[in-house]
Amino acid sequence: MYGDIVGFAMSTPVWVHTLAEIGTDAGLLVFAALFALAAWRSRAAPDRDLALAVAGPIAVIGAYVLSEGIKLLIKEERPCRGGIATIAACPPVGDWSFPSNHAVLAAASAGALVLVWRRLAWLVLPLAAVMAFSRVFVGVHYPHDVAVGFLFGVLMAPLLALLAVGALIPVVRRVRERSRWLRPAEPRSQAR
Repeated sequence: MYGDIVGFAMSTPVWVHTLAEIGTDAGLLVFAALFALAAWRSRAAPDRDLALAVAGPIAVIGAYVLSEGIKLLIKEERPCRGGIATIAACPPVGDWSFPSNHAVLAAASAGALVLVWRRLAWLVLPLAAVMAFSRVFVGVHYPHDVAVGFLFGVLMAPLLALLAVGALIPVVRRVRERSRWLRPAEPRSQAR
């Protein structure tokens, strides 16, 4: 399957190669902007909501660190070391393949964002899937590296965010006490 995907990728126009190579990193910038927007949207929400928005990026970092640990345990060579022509340059020896950190980061970002802002699911989950697939397309990962990385990220980041939110709520409360911009909205009185 890897050979078929990379063979097809090599037959595509050069602009597709460029898009595939920069698309993953550009997608991570989109996720960073969406995290910032989610935090901004949560600034007047209850303490738990803002804490969850802050926990999202922390959880993504946690999922990434855990995936790096898995890489160091498994030490799977990258498929691009097998002499096959690929779009992207093969990372250096010692930069292991399983699981794909790009897939973990993309899926973890999507999972954490969906936890905070469910209406984004239609955008962030397909974007993460395309970003993850691009790692096989450019030739630096096997399909199973990406599939496992995606599942790991999309499950681990929301779990880590939910675990962190309890510790972050008191921090959010203390910051809100000192800042007029982050105070929760006053409840609206109902007309009788």
